[in-house]
Amino acid sequence: MAARSRKRRLAELTVDEFLASGFDSESESEPEGAPAAEAPTAARSPRGPGGGPSASRRKGRASEHKDQLSRLKDKDPEFYKFLQENDQSLLNFSASDSSEDEEEQFHSLPNMLEEASEEEEEEDGMEAGDRVPRGLQGKKSGSAPVTLAMVEQWKQAAKQHLTPKLFHEIVQAFRAAVATTQGDQEGAEASRFQVMDSAVFNAMVTFCIRDLLSCLQKLLFGKAPKDGTRGAPPSSSPLWGKLRLDIKTYLSSVTQLAGCLTEATVAAAVLQHISSVVPYYLTFPQQCRVLLKRMYITYVKNCKFTSPSALPTITFMQRTLTEVLALDSGAAYQHAFLYIRQLAVHLRNAMAMRKKETYQSVYNWQFMHCLHLWCRVLGTLCPSGALEPLIYPLAQVIIGCIKLVPTARFYPLRLHCLRALTLLSESTGTFIPVLPFLLEVFQQVNFNKKPGRMSAKPINFAVILKLSNVNLQEKVYRDGLLEQLCDLTLEYLQGQAHSIAFPELVLPAVLQLKSFLRECKVANYCRQVRQLLEKVQENVEYVRCRRQAVSFGVSDQPAVDAWEKQTRAEGTPLTKYYSHWRKLRDREIQLEISGKERLEDLNFPEIKRQRTEKRKEEDRKEFKDLFDLDSDDEEDVSGLSGTGAPGSLRVRHGAEEEEDDEDGGSSSGSEEEVSDLDDGGADAEAGLGPGELQRLAQGPEDELEDLQLSEED
Repeated sequence: MAARSRKRRLAELTVDEFLASGFDSESESEPEGAPAAEAPTAARSPRGPGGGPSASRRKGRASEHKDQLSRLKDKDPEFYKFLQENDQSLLNFSASDSSEDEEEQFHSLPNMLEEASEEEEEEDGMEAGDRVPRGLQGKKSGSAPVTLAMVEQWKQAAKQHLTPKLFHEIVQAFRAAVATTQGDQEGAEASRFQVMDSAVFNAMVTFCIRDLLSCLQKLLFGKAPKDGTRGAPPSSSPLWGKLRLDIKTYLSSVTQLAGCLTEATVAAAVLQHISSVVPYYLTFPQQCRVLLKRMYITYVKNCKFTSPSALPTITFMQRTLTEVLALDSGAAYQHAFLYIRQLAVHLRNAMAMRKKETYQSVYNWQFMHCLHLWCRVLGTLCPSGALEPLIYPLAQVIIGCIKLVPTARFYPLRLHCLRALTLLSESTGTFIPVLPFLLEVFQQVNFNKKPGRMSAKPINFAVILKLSNVNLQEKVYRDGLLEQLCDLTLEYLQGQAHSIAFPELVLPAVLQLKSFLRECKVANYCRQVRQLLEKVQENVEYVRCRRQAVSFGVSDQPAVDAWEKQTRAEGTPLTKYYSHWRKLRDREIQLEISGKERLEDLNFPEIKRQRTEKRKEEDRKEFKDLFDLDSDDEEDVSGLSGTGAPGSLRVRHGAEEEEDDEDGGSSSGSEEEVSDLDDGGADAEAGLGPGELQRLAQGPEDELEDLQLSEED
């Protein structure tokens, strides 16, 4: 009745009254006296072992919990009966059980510390493998130095019978040897072994690269691998679980070793070994990603500078990395997405900051070669469709790179970008507008302008990114630029020559080339452009004649694709011309490269060219002496002067020199001659009047040529 009355009172209370009255229930108010009475006793108890304040507090909580369980029997008999039937241990709760459980949660230090023996440490290390931190073991037992005798012993034992324990020791020694190549002192100290001698290092690396793989294959499958054949995957072996961590460590060490080699023969041997352990790499996706990342970083580092001798090596690295990425399209997509995005970030920063430093982060050889690499990768893997979504972002990055600094100094860089777009468009079958960027150069450059200076050395556009102000004034710049424009236009259009829309596609180019031929006055330039225009128009007529005979419409995409495929297989006039031109062009490039190599070996004498001004001064002195000689010997050649020719020429020569003020001596000599004529000289004695002398003085210029020819006498 008291409980019901209390419930009624609680129901009648308002919210404010309920909050002011508190939240204690009857069950909680009853046992309050017992703990309160026990508290002073616990506070006065001595602090012996287990008798401190924490122990008394645990006992108080245990007794309180026990009282709650006892009250549960009266308040909820059914639940108490359920506990008796299903969980009797909960009802048999005692204060000692609680204190023991709670005390076990805390770690207590022993009075005496025991030191493990070396044999126990080795056994524990073999069981734990790489999961045990080697740094702690190295501090306890120390790193054992590796000797040549140990390497030879491991080699003989591995050839006879390789065991998991022996393989673990060899891997740890190989890991310690590789750690010394990059100055990793922490990794070397953390290993069980230590390699200090270069001879030991060479012996250890040679043994692992040459002999360890065959021994490992024999351990996994009971037989050595056959050359050129692929067996079962290593993960199918029953011993794979024991050797997995050691094999992973070994592959990581091999990858690290390949990144720090400088000698070509050793690097070739390590790369050949890596190619033979590709099945092991495939079982570890993380190791594959690390290997691909190292290959890409190595490629970027080696293409920082480009020269005619380094360009074939860079192209070879591009093709090799493309073949490796083609083995796994999933991993290739991850790397391509990551690094194309990185290129786009650099371009975005350069467009936003507009500073020289940001321009240089884009306008460099590493950026250009990365664009060429991913164009080649996407073109190779595009038929699979995995990397097709990355074509548009890559094309946008290249076009943004062209538009970043669209000046004449960076025309070589524009040509490199257009060549990458042409490769991407042709290999993927995707239409990319390349022609507008080529035709823009025809409009911007004045090919009729006279060159400011002459240079006999041609400009190699394949190994430069920008031109100097001096190069822009040279004739070889315009010669090479027009040649590159014609080559790129031909390369791009031959990839679209089979398209059913080829006549409409090349219409702007045809108009631009015709306009160029009307305005250009240089015969050599007009000949190249006219030849390109004729081939393009010939292909236009060929496509137009073929598509007039079809019966399908433009909207019938399958029929259009089949028509274009058939046209490509049969060949077009432009593609046939391009194949022939490509052969001749490649042969010309090879001869040019070989010729440069031969000329570099020869030591030609330096030829000093005489300045034009100095040569003119010498000619003037020579002619002055000649005329002085004629004037001095005038009496000896009186017969010739009677005809009037030599005298009149000397007068004309003297008049011209007086007008030009070039030589004072000649003018004075001529004045003397004119005075002689006025006073009645040799010509006057011959009976020539002043009018006839004046007409002879204004005679034709052919008589000057007679004077120049008379110098041979």
